[in-house]
Amino acid sequence: MRRPRKPEPAERSEADERAVRTAALALLAGRDFARRELARRLSERGYPEPLVEQVIESLASERLIGDERFAGQFVTQRAARGQGPLRIRQELAQRGVPAETVEQALEQAGEDWTGRAREVRRKRFGAALPADFRERAKQARFLQYRGFSGEQARAALGPGDEFD
Repeated sequence: MRRPRKPEPAERSEADERAVRTAALALLAGRDFARRELARRLSERGYPEPLVEQVIESLASERLIGDERFAGQFVTQRAARGQGPLRIRQELAQRGVPAETVEQALEQAGEDWTGRAREVRRKRFGAALPADFRERAKQARFLQYRGFSGEQARAALGPGDEFD
């Protein structure tokens, strides 16, 4: 019985690169990733950092991944789920998307964040505006948790006593 020959170091690195690329494509088949997030996922699977970076650069040059596209899709998706710009900005930062890319995606989304805050408030609490300070504060906390600014929350709650 013949023993399989050991691959040469060059062949081994090529096979490793193929393995990293295959793993990256398998992850991308499920959903889009930011570059840093994909690199972290691949590193967690035990792939060497230099190889991971090389594969990510290759995928980026083939336009299979990109922070701009990811951020744009993320903003659109999260806004449709009723999240505000502050929360979206924070989540994108946690995923490793550069701040300027995040700002560009938020700007290009063309969202009326105040209108979105009104819609989210109305869906959760009904059409009637809050009658007293306590209810107004409760709704404001809800909107701020969802990622809307204090100014957007005040506008969504309509006229009334100011709150902090």
